[in-house]
Amino acid sequence: MSDSTLTIAQRIILQLIRDRRTLVLIIIVPLVIASLVGVIVPDKRTLDYVAPPMLAILILFFGFLLPGINALRERSQGTMERLMASPVSRLDIVGGYLLGFLCFALVQTLVLFFYNTYVFDVSFSGALWQIIVFQVLIGIGAVCMGIFFSILARNEFQMMQFIPLIILPQIVLCGLLWPISQMPHYLQWLANALPLTYGVDGIKALMVQGQSLLDIGKDIGVLAGYAVGLLILAALTLRRGAAS
Repeated sequence: MSDSTLTIAQRIILQLIRDRRTLVLIIIVPLVIASLVGVIVPDKRTLDYVAPPMLAILILFFGFLLPGINALRERSQGTMERLMASPVSRLDIVGGYLLGFLCFALVQTLVLFFYNTYVFDVSFSGALWQIIVFQVLIGIGAVCMGIFFSILARNEFQMMQFIPLIILPQIVLCGLLWPISQMPHYLQWLANALPLTYGVDGIKALMVQGQSLLDIGKDIGVLAGYAVGLLILAALTLRRGAAS
């Protein structure tokens, strides 16, 4: 990890910390949505089953949204162009954005998990540290996805269209609303190609079934592969954008 990556990450962190309204919203909005889920599902047994996939969904959604909008704002303000004109590599730029936004995604992840656990008394069977590690992995993938699509989008309108296009199909097909095995074959194929499916399967295995990280190696591998792939694609896309 280079000094340039850490410098970019530090700048992003300080920029968001200074924006107190955004900082408050980063914490409050996920809690409001989690509270709605907790109130709508008053039955304890049902909530214990619904809460883990909802955690994965919220981590993905907010992890995608925060870097997506803010990275696009940096492009519109010319900050990213100045970085690309400097001797900093494209991978350093993308890595800096990842580290910077990941800090806030981690805060949201921990707040959501402990809020659901202690306020709504959501039970979990697996080891606490393993559950948190897996949630962090979902958050890393979400941040990488947000960075990639913010680079791909040319304006805020395009980025706003990516949100329902990328997030909603994953929510519908992740297995929360109805089992993937009961979907048509072409939707099963699509569901098995989406990262949220593996996030939901993994977090349910840890929290509901009491399995360990060793038992969900496939889910971890797919999510890690998505994160690395999206990070590389973001760097390559940024390079093409700079060339054009």
